[in-house]
Amino acid sequence: MIIVIGGGPAGRIGAMRLAGAGAEVRLIEKRKIGGQCLHDRCMTVCALNDVARLLEYARTQKDLGILDSVPAVSYPAVRRRMREIQEKLSTVLDAETRRAGVEVVYGAEGRLEGDRVYIDDEEVRADAVLAATGSRAAIPDIPGADLRGVYTYQTLPALEDLPRRMVIVGGGVVAAEFAHIFRAFGSEVEIVARHGLLRDLDPKVRSAAMRDLAGVGIREETAVLGIEGGARVRSVLLAGGEEIEADAVLLATGLIPHSEPLQGLRKRPDGAVVVDEHMRTSVEGVYAAGDVIGPPYLTPAARREGVVAAENILGRGTVMDYTGIPQAMSLRYDYAVATTGADDGAVTLSAPAPAGPGSFWDVAGGWAGLAQVRVDPETGRLVGAAAGVPGASTLLSYLGYLMKRGITVSDFDDIVEVHPSTDGVYGLARYAADMLRKKNE
Repeated sequence: MIIVIGGGPAGRIGAMRLAGAGAEVRLIEKRKIGGQCLHDRCMTVCALNDVARLLEYARTQKDLGILDSVPAVSYPAVRRRMREIQEKLSTVLDAETRRAGVEVVYGAEGRLEGDRVYIDDEEVRADAVLAATGSRAAIPDIPGADLRGVYTYQTLPALEDLPRRMVIVGGGVVAAEFAHIFRAFGSEVEIVARHGLLRDLDPKVRSAAMRDLAGVGIREETAVLGIEGGARVRSVLLAGGEEIEADAVLLATGLIPHSEPLQGLRKRPDGAVVVDEHMRTSVEGVYAAGDVIGPPYLTPAARREGVVAAENILGRGTVMDYTGIPQAMSLRYDYAVATTGADDGAVTLSAPAPAGPGSFWDVAGGWAGLAQVRVDPETGRLVGAAAGVPGASTLLSYLGYLMKRGITVSDFDDIVEVHPSTDGVYGLARYAADMLRKKNE
């Protein structure tokens, strides 16, 4: 018997891979299958952002005289319908997992004490364990963080209606995504970032993304001293004494691994379970995958980690490789980036993206997105790419894999692209290939 603790992306996919190989697998899920990606994070952003984009496109077309009005959003209806669809998707995942041969146990907590495995308080025998207990929202030590009206991505479903004014504390992707959503819905939104907002992005990609945050108040290099209020939140107090009125505060201040149920394993100071490239922990026969092992906190990486763990449990030596795994952010456009990490000395080329589905009408405002490539000038290898256009996430998924396989910009000479498309990467790659050819003549 193989025990899998946690039914999120890493645990579920790992369990299915094990069962598909003929292993007897029991998956323990305290809540609902699908994990935070389905119920709290990725799919919540997808659902809300679909509505936000519809409203923004309607505003653009009203400004152009094409539509005579912009629809009003019913946030309670959005909230209710979103939950219904998330439940439906969870049912689909449950059926898929069971069809793969996995036994699923709900409402119980799986935990470890070294190599001893417990389901609630009952010790069970296991030939191997895959621990995929996920992560939770990191809550900063700020006075007033427990006030009514203060949310994290996990508690945001309790928000019953649109706030008039929302303050978002944080400077990463989640802060930007929710700021975009609630501004599109009609709330006044302020982002307060202790350091910079989206500071890890390439400057040109960041500049493009900031266009989608027009109308959002942004305060960088600003610390929050406290959250004020009585029965519920009233304001946010900043360093320097300024106070921002708010009737909702969203703490988008990162994640921390949920590793408390996993005792006896070697961990980092933040609680992340330490694993090697085979997903093995410090305890023989115990593997870990997903958010519980720490960054990058990406669903595709978690799925792959679950597969790598399963393959090694089965005795098929497999190594986890993070090269080329793309990262994405959803604003009005998708912003996606992939890199091989081998970009020392690389040349960066950026250009406006072509107009296409989802961006045609934006040309009236002088913008249709951004494309970017990073090229090794000695080998011609594509070592990095980014796009800020509708559909960028799909594009970068395949580009990330091709970069990992060593694709060169000259290989793009043979590509016949889809048209119409918002993809400007292939055009830049061809341009880079021409530049290198002329350089070497």
